[in-house]
Amino acid sequence: MPVFESEGFTLAYEIYGEGPPIVAVHGFGSNGIVNWVSTGWAETLTGAGYRVVTLDNRGHGNSEKVYDSGRYDAREMASDVVNLVDHLGYGKVALIGYSMGARISAFVCIQSPEKVACAIFGGLGANMPTPTLDSDEIIAALDAPSLSEVTHPTGRQFRIFADHTKSDRKALAACMAGSRTPVPVEDLRGIVAPVLVAVGSEDTVGGDAQTLADMLPNGESLVIERRDHMRATGDPQFKKGALEFLARVYPT
Repeated sequence: MPVFESEGFTLAYEIYGEGPPIVAVHGFGSNGIVNWVSTGWAETLTGAGYRVVTLDNRGHGNSEKVYDSGRYDAREMASDVVNLVDHLGYGKVALIGYSMGARISAFVCIQSPEKVACAIFGGLGANMPTPTLDSDEIIAALDAPSLSEVTHPTGRQFRIFADHTKSDRKALAACMAGSRTPVPVEDLRGIVAPVLVAVGSEDTVGGDAQTLADMLPNGESLVIERRDHMRATGDPQFKKGALEFLARVYPT
């Protein structure tokens, strides 16, 4: 897996297919393979004629593990995305981010609008302008000696996921402590690129999709029916809506 240097860290990425580039930014506790390949996203997007670039965020996957929570500010992690775009020599790209990846992608849109042709924010809607919900419980769950000691429902979800992905739980706890950066509403209102907000109808972590879409000058919403935060990621409804959105605003 190729790597590049960003803000003092060695980060891993992968490229699939040919065509207009889409940079895919995974969620907390995940990685490029789990979030975008195993769910069928890479196959779906490359099949539609796009080039997919998956990034393993700092502290995740094959990227360097970081234990200082101060280095996980979502604004700094957004710089990793921009640095990857520059490393690959791309001009404008499309972004697709899920959960934490949507928060990071929003900051890319805010900090480097010249790099963004359009964006898809998955798994994060009305709660984008607020710190991550239940974050203290998630940190406690990651730090717990065993899953049997975790009783908080959201904490258990993320602990099970971290164990499933064989993640470095110490790095993830630092990431959760540092990446809770809220995105100011006034900054969201300044994002001019077309944005699709896609959130599961049962997703209490991400919040309502339309609420966030209404904050964005060129936002639109997609409700992924009968799906919660964990189960919406690879849902066919999400993929279909994303392809329709991309065909209109970022055609191959």
